[in-house]
Amino acid sequence: MKAAIYSRLMDEQQKESVQVFFDELSKQNITPLIYQAFLDQIRDTIHLPPDTLTFSSSEDLIEDVEFIISLGGDGTLLDTVALVRNKNISIMGINFGRLGFLAGIGKEEIKAAVKALVKRSYIVDTRTLIHLDADLPLFGNVPYGLNEFAIHKQDVAAMIKIEAYLNGEFLNTYWADGLIVATPTGSTGYSLSCGGPIVFPDSGSFVITPVAPHNLNARPIVVPDDNVISFEVESRSESIICALDSRREIVGKHVALAVRKERFKINLLRLTENSFLQTLHDKLTWGLDKRN
Repeated sequence: MKAAIYSRLMDEQQKESVQVFFDELSKQNITPLIYQAFLDQIRDTIHLPPDTLTFSSSEDLIEDVEFIISLGGDGTLLDTVALVRNKNISIMGINFGRLGFLAGIGKEEIKAAVKALVKRSYIVDTRTLIHLDADLPLFGNVPYGLNEFAIHKQDVAAMIKIEAYLNGEFLNTYWADGLIVATPTGSTGYSLSCGGPIVFPDSGSFVITPVAPHNLNARPIVVPDDNVISFEVESRSESIICALDSRREIVGKHVALAVRKERFKINLLRLTENSFLQTLHDKLTWGLDKRN
């Protein structure tokens, strides 16, 4: 069995856990394929076989790679989504970050997580993605995201005007700092911090959430994900910011933009049968008020 390993960086305090992880891979006869930049960081501090395999891009993830394991927080896991693309490689996130809403496996569960891959005793969560179409090339070969697409004003520019359409029919005009279109997975991220609702992963929907809207009757709205959502932007600045998850590009304000559901999905792996509600309880501390 072969598994790709991706991480952005390793803190000194994580050294012991990372070593435990690679030792368990060896014990379970899982061949690691390590992201080259990560290997360059750890080769002098982590004991690895001298013939360790590496990869540097999505093109290096060939057919015999069944899994990719993300070591880090949710941002690191979002990077792995961009690497996997439509290759049907399942993603397991081991949390070395803070909240770990997507990378939900704790460092104390490393051995159990590796054993679950061998025994195939994991739970598979299939998640939809959001795809961006534009009249100029944006985000290279990865014009999709797991969490959200967002339009922002640039730096200290005045608020922007965004007209949104559903399948060509006018929806609303937003005078705001920006606008977010989140997937169900992304509804617990940036959209939530801007007042958007949480929706269940299998709800088949998008959440449209304005960022600091000036018109007070502009509220988040949930729409079916079979809609194509398009935008027209007006700004005093010549440029705006487009973001897909943690990736950003600065584009001219006259760019034509539209988002839709991506044609393929990705699989996230977890260890337990915990429901989405249980995840909300654990990560957002629902029900832990002293008055309960």
